[in-house]
Amino acid sequence: MSQVLSLWRTATGLPVVGSTVGKRVFSVLFSQKAPYFATVRPRFVEIRPNYAELVVPKRRGVHNHLGTVHAIALCNGLEAAMGALAEVSIPAGKRWIPRGMEVRYTAKATSDIVCTAETDRGQWTGDDAEVPVRVKGVRDDGTTVVEGVIHLWVTPKPSRGADAPARDAAGV
Repeated sequence: MSQVLSLWRTATGLPVVGSTVGKRVFSVLFSQKAPYFATVRPRFVEIRPNYAELVVPKRRGVHNHLGTVHAIALCNGLEAAMGALAEVSIPAGKRWIPRGMEVRYTAKATSDIVCTAETDRGQWTGDDAEVPVRVKGVRDDGTTVVEGVIHLWVTPKPSRGADAPARDAAGV
């Protein structure tokens, strides 16, 4: 089981803390792994293989000049959802990195935005080097404000020591 999924299950399953507090604790810890995610203060709602959902709260710190959630803040929320999904979905022995993002802004982001990322299980089991992750952001009234695909480059993890610099006979 991935570290992210293990942390999610632990944080949301503690009876003393409760699901709501556990989700907030997880969200803060996840944002520490990639600190830029903290700029949108994501609140994770659900994480499981092939699906992740979070909320980007509408607040002044993510507003554009119109007072709506800024396009790049939306992309940041989508990428955070995708990152959680990738971590809990990728098979052992493989690694991922974003290769590109295609998004369309379809309406003003005038409320908190629910960001989701989805894949199909079969996408992770093949030998394909690219995995497209479907992403979407939805307003409180159900209107989609952003949708698109984040393309992941998926490769085998190098064997231990393969990334280490070569050493001579003296170990230097």
